[in-house]
Amino acid sequence: MSTALARLRPRRETVELLATLTLAELAALGVYLATMPVAVTELRYLLYPFVWLNAGALAVWRVTPRPASDRRRWLAAGAGVAYFLVLAAVGGVLAASTGSGVTVHWALPPGWGPMVLAHVGPVRVAAAPYRVAGYLALAYLVYATLVDAETSLAGGFVGLFACVSCTLPLLAAVVSSLAGGAVAFGSAAALSYDLSTAVFLLAVGLLAWRPDAALLGRLR
Repeated sequence: MSTALARLRPRRETVELLATLTLAELAALGVYLATMPVAVTELRYLLYPFVWLNAGALAVWRVTPRPASDRRRWLAAGAGVAYFLVLAAVGGVLAASTGSGVTVHWALPPGWGPMVLAHVGPVRVAAAPYRVAGYLALAYLVYATLVDAETSLAGGFVGLFACVSCTLPLLAAVVSSLAGGAVAFGSAAALSYDLSTAVFLLAVGLLAWRPDAALLGRLR
């Protein structure tokens, strides 16, 4: 228990990083609100991107994989890339396309924008900065989890898709995309952002803390 609590206790440099990120984000948000003709009705939707960005940055900052063989690292990296692509496809960052061209939406709030909407051959990319950064952070944490797996790498892959911290983001992305597609500006779409943010935070916390292995060890 003491080891787990020690891992959760923030270090001074972590607090400093979080404070720096928060101040920079609040400054960017203040400039946006002062210069753009927008009416804020739900403040939390302006803050959610910062929650994603900060949580992902802190997790990547804190998690460093142990030394491992080149084979293990390359296979784990491949799994991380595949995980990112699945999240991006399910979450709407990547989709099938029949269009062409690239559009950059600059007028969106910080974190939501600047959003790049690009049609690359048969693929459409809708890259909201906070979502891409969040998915990249999750992919890195999956990579680190597989590199640090104490059992064989094959067993690590099985554990990856069995652990709740890895599958939760996929489920949240499915719910978010279904709700957003069904009601583009309705309450269902709005609640999908609440749900996806809550699940993202839970997944980042679990992948960084990794209680799954400890819990399974106690059940043996």
